Amino acid sequence: MEKSHLLIAFVFAILPVHAQQNTIAHTKHPNILFIITDDQTFSAVHAMGNKEIKTPNIDQLAKMGTSFTNAYNMGAWGGAVCIASRAMLNSGRTVWRARQLTRDWQQGNAIDKTWSKLMEAGGYQTYMTGKWHVNIDPEKVFQIAKNVKPGMADDLWHLLKTIPPSAEALKNGDSTVHYIMPPGYNRPLSEDDNGWLPYDTARGGYWKGGTHWSVVLRQDAIQFIEQASKSDRPFFMYIASNAPHDPRQSPKQYQDMYPIENISLPVSFLPGYPYKDAIDNGPDLRDEALAPFPRTSYAIKKHIQEYYASITYLDEQIGLMLDALEKSGKMENTYIFFTSDHGLALGKHGLMGKQSLFEHSVKPPLIIVGPQIPQGKKISTPVYMQDVMATALDVAGIQKPSYIEFNSLMPLARGGTNKSQYPAIYGSYMNVERSIRKGKYKLILYPKIKKTLLFNLEKDSEEMNNMGDDPKNKKVVLELFHDLIQLQVSLADTLDLKDWYKQLSE
Repeated sequence: MEKSHLLIAFVFAILPVHAQQNTIAHTKHPNILFIITDDQTFSAVHAMGNKEIKTPNIDQLAKMGTSFTNAYNMGAWGGAVCIASRAMLNSGRTVWRARQLTRDWQQGNAIDKTWSKLMEAGGYQTYMTGKWHVNIDPEKVFQIAKNVKPGMADDLWHLLKTIPPSAEALKNGDSTVHYIMPPGYNRPLSEDDNGWLPYDTARGGYWKGGTHWSVVLRQDAIQFIEQASKSDRPFFMYIASNAPHDPRQSPKQYQDMYPIENISLPVSFLPGYPYKDAIDNGPDLRDEALAPFPRTSYAIKKHIQEYYASITYLDEQIGLMLDALEKSGKMENTYIFFTSDHGLALGKHGLMGKQSLFEHSVKPPLIIVGPQIPQGKKISTPVYMQDVMATALDVAGIQKPSYIEFNSLMPLARGGTNKSQYPAIYGSYMNVERSIRKGKYKLILYPKIKKTLLFNLEKDSEEMNNMGDDPKNKKVVLELFHDLIQLQVSLADTLDLKDWYKQLSE
C-alpha cells in the first residue's frame, strides 16, 4: 500500500469552521472515511507497541497520522457495551442521555440529530456498511445502507442451559449453578479440544452467506469509493466491522501466523477475577463464558491467537480499502478516522470481555489521518473515542449543535494545546461499576461490595497494584470519589454513591 503522496502540498480555499479553530484549508469540503472495529483493545495494534500482532495497514495509518493513546469509551448500561458506545458515537450524547435518546429513536424522534443526518444536512453523501447495532433503522439515518450486519455474527447464547443446585446440595451449603454451554463457548477445555475451529466454514458466523464478513465489508467500501470517484460531492463513509468480536473466525493461514508457543500470556493473567460476581462478570455473562472457569494459560492463548488472526485478516481488507481510496484520487482531501467501540480483556485480570472498567476494556485505538494532521504523532492526553463525531463535524465545516456533549480533537491533533477538554475521564458499567481517571490516578468503585480500587497509571499501567486499601492513600481516594460524584451530576448518572462516600469520609 503506497501512501507517500498523502500530504503533498496543494492550493487550499478557506472555509469557516467551528469557533475553536481559526481556519481549515481545503479545495472543497473534505471527505470523511470512518472505520470502526468491534472489541479491539488499544494494544491490539503493532504500532502501539504490541510486537506479537501483525497490523501493517493500521500501522501505516498511525505513520500517516496522529494516534490518541488514551481514548476511552464512557461506559454502558448493559452487557452489550457496543450498543451504548455506538449510541453515544452517533448521537453525540454522554452515556445516560444517549440511553434515553435511543428510546426516542425507537419512537421515530430526533433522527435528524444523528451524526449521519448532520453530515447530510451539510451537503455530504452518506453511506454505511457492516455492523450497526444502534436502536434505529440505519436506512432512516444514511442515504445508502448496504449489507447491514447484526450485533454478533452468530449468537448461540439462547442455547445455554442452567442446572440449579439440588436440594441435597443446598442442604450442604452448596448453591452453585452449573451451566451447559452452547457450541463455541467454554473452550478449549484442553489442547486436544478441537470441536470448534475458527476456519471451519460450516460453523456459520462470519462465514454465513458464503463470503467472510470482513471481505464483504471491503467489497462494499471499494464499490462505493469507485462510485464516489466520479462525483465532486463530498462523502461520509461509516465502515463498521464486526471483527474481531467473537466468534473470532478467519482463514487458517491467518491462524497459522500465530503459533501458540509464540503468544505471551498477559502479565495480569489470573485464573479468575476475585470480584467477578460483584461486577456481574460471572459465568452467566456471555463474554465471560467463552473460556473455561478457571482460566487456563492454554485457553487464553488460544483465544488470543484467534483474536490476533481475526484482526490481521481485517487489517488486510483495510489496506485494500485504502489502496482504492488512493487510486480514486480522493485521498488528499479525505480525513480517515480509525477506532473501535471499546477494548477487551482476553484473560487480563482473569476476565474475557469488555464489561469491566480496567484500561484493557475501556480503551480502543484511535487514529486520525488527513490534511494538516501531523504524521507519526502520539498524543497521551485522555479523550473519549466518541469525540470522533464532533471532530468530523469540525473538519467538515459543520457547526456543532449545542446538544452534542463531546468535543473536537482538532486542537489537540494540530498541536494547539495538550490540555484535556474534560476535567476527568468518567467510566460506568450498569450500576455495578464506576470509575474516574484524573491525572496519573484512576479510581474504580464496586458499589455492591463497597470496594475501592486505586491505581497509579504512570507506575502501574496494567492495574495490578491496588492502592485503595492503604490508609496512606485515603486522601486521594476521597478526592477522586468526590470528583466522581460531581461528574455523576453533570452526566445525569442517578446511581447514589453519597452514603458510601460519607462513610469513607468519617
